[in-house]
Amino acid sequence: MRYPEFCVRAIAARFFGPDMSVPFRKESTNWLNRFAWFTAVATLLLICSGGMVTSKNAGLAVPDWPTTFGYNMFLFPVSKWIGGIFFEHTHRLIASTVGVLTIILAIWLWRRDDRQSLRGLGFIAVGAVILQGILGGLRVTMLKDEIGIFHACLAQAFLGLITLIALVTTKFWRSFANNRSAAECNSVGLAGQSRVFQVALAITIAIYIQLGLGATMRHQHRDLAILDFPTANGAWIPDTSANALAKINAWRDAHAYSDVTAFQVWLQMAHRFLAAIIALAVIAFCLRLRRDARQTVPLRRLSILWIALVLCQIALGAWTIWSNKAADIATAHVAVGAIMLSFGVSISAICWRVAQMRPREQLTIQSEAEEPAVT
Repeated sequence: MRYPEFCVRAIAARFFGPDMSVPFRKESTNWLNRFAWFTAVATLLLICSGGMVTSKNAGLAVPDWPTTFGYNMFLFPVSKWIGGIFFEHTHRLIASTVGVLTIILAIWLWRRDDRQSLRGLGFIAVGAVILQGILGGLRVTMLKDEIGIFHACLAQAFLGLITLIALVTTKFWRSFANNRSAAECNSVGLAGQSRVFQVALAITIAIYIQLGLGATMRHQHRDLAILDFPTANGAWIPDTSANALAKINAWRDAHAYSDVTAFQVWLQMAHRFLAAIIALAVIAFCLRLRRDARQTVPLRRLSILWIALVLCQIALGAWTIWSNKAADIATAHVAVGAIMLSFGVSISAICWRVAQMRPREQLTIQSEAEEPAVT
């Protein structure tokens, strides 16, 4: 057996288990990978559509489910797609499309990929998309905001799962352990690889929590609790005493805004604080890779793009406040947050793949890469 192929099999066995040690096929899987990325893009579009539904308060524009005003969902007349009905009905159609794409992807993975864990991820995705559809319907029929929050959080997790599937089906992932890739990625150092993975995973989890906080704020269907930025009700740390809230609500009543509670104010402040922590963590992560892993090209490029997304997200968050939660700006804020989560999943997966390499394999490959040529 040739040495590169041995490395691929050994790393696959370590990462996926013994049943995954011989999945490496020479035939092209380009179309499967393209379809997986297409499904991920469709899922992102679905999240954007859901963001517009929430931002436009159009969630109940169609009061029945799974029908649409008594029509079969797919036979509802286009002439009736007006106002909030347009946003809610198109959201349902996009969701149905993503469901079909996910089922096709799972079947494709089962037929064309020998990796049992990847096949399992495909069927988990099918279960998740079915649950997501049920939650969407229950949100309409039961009128519970808590269901809407869970619905939004599951959508983000589903996007992360589809992104992971798309990444694992790339040629880059399959050929990750050839001499050149292993030597580059091992430049972080044996002890540092696990730490890099842990940091990337912690940031990704923080982003997911941040998205959950944002979903909780959006599904309250109220005005923003804090209407200024970067200050909060005129101060860096808001006063939420009874007297202060009474004055704030008197001003809000005079300007036709809904009243707020201390919980709503601190929920928005928690969203801001966590955003600052995530931004600093992503920057620190990128600097760590630039310092200790100059040859780790894929991770370095992704981490730089991660920083760009963080800066864009902060700007969109500020713009959302200054525009008093304009629907298009708020939806763009949701979309960039989802993309940040996808980047976090991808970076964490690559770091995990490197960290799972056996020390003996790492040292062997690294020493060969560093050994001077014999003349």
